[in-house]
Amino acid sequence: MAFAVQHHFPGGTQAQYEATLTAVHGSMDVLPEGQLFHLAGAVPGGWEIFAVHDNKASWVKFRDEVLMPRFQAGIEGGFTTPPDETEIEVSRLIQSPQLAKVSA
Repeated sequence: MAFAVQHHFPGGTQAQYEATLTAVHGSMDVLPEGQLFHLAGAVPGGWEIFAVHDNKASWVKFRDEVLMPRFQAGIEGGFTTPPDETEIEVSRLIQSPQLAKVSA
């Protein structure tokens, strides 16, 4: 079952996001193993990220082996505070065929 994570970084900016994503994913255009979908953007009061993984185990592995160690080591120019986090057991994931044609 797919598993989603929503992160809200109060006061976060696009520049912090880009620095963090590059440090954590290795590139702005690469998803880690098990991640199916990544969406991010500015929201009132900060920056929001949604990530959908193929299952909770892949999220936990990414979080514990990649994300948290890099955050704990510090990311130059990245987010300076931990996010507010919401975990979601996805009961349905529908994807439009048009999604592959959309780029930011």
